[in-house]
Amino acid sequence: MPPDRFAGTKTRLIAVASGKGGVGKSTVATNLAIALAVGGAEVGLVDADVWGFSIPKMLGLDAPPEADEKGIVPPMAYGVKVISMDFFVGADQAVVWRGPMLHKAVEQFLFEVAWGEPDYLVVDLPPGTGDVSISLSQFAPTTSQIIVTTPQPTAQRVARRAGLMARKVNQQVLGVVENMAWFTCEHGDRHLLFGEGGGRLLADQLEVPLLAQIPLVPALREGADQGVPAMVAAPDSDAAAAFTALAAQVEKSKPRVRSHPKLVIS
Repeated sequence: MPPDRFAGTKTRLIAVASGKGGVGKSTVATNLAIALAVGGAEVGLVDADVWGFSIPKMLGLDAPPEADEKGIVPPMAYGVKVISMDFFVGADQAVVWRGPMLHKAVEQFLFEVAWGEPDYLVVDLPPGTGDVSISLSQFAPTTSQIIVTTPQPTAQRVARRAGLMARKVNQQVLGVVENMAWFTCEHGDRHLLFGEGGGRLLADQLEVPLLAQIPLVPALREGADQGVPAMVAAPDSDAAAAFTALAAQVEKSKPRVRSHPKLVIS
């Protein structure tokens, strides 16, 4: 295993995890990264969802990264440096990898990209508790996690497993984000399209805060398709306000600084 190049630096890793796909995890990771950057932080965004990469599209990035003597130079969008498997495979290719290749991809994204010394690296994990999540816990044992769920009980029960895995590998769970919490119609009425209570229940089960409830607004879907996230396309929307508040909660929580696992006092 390579040495932890972030040991002793100011960089903090925030992994955005979920138990299942389709809950808006990548949307949360992308808009959180932008919100942190808007707040003045230097931010990198690692699209570690190796099979289901989507972040470059969501940020309007299509040019591959360049390389120099310091390593891979990550492209930047909206003040956020980005790396993703999307830059390295063709549009008609699928990533069909098992554990060792996935482990190597995580290693390269963390250690062979010229990140500099950002305040935050936000890591968009694949759904579930598989190889990529395990590799991240080995390379960056003091990563903090945010667990994303929708309000419905089915999603909440599965998301709980991601939180339990984080605890199992001694990673700090900062809290829960409930995405698609409600939809506000043109008459101002809130509609609970995906039920209610899942985020609060999950937070209570994991004994962590409910960091944010993200409403379902058209700008989230439109921004993802057009490469202009809601934080940029609709900065005055309820969703952007929720992401701004989430970033403030992350700053306030003071996630653990990465360090070499042998130097962690337990």
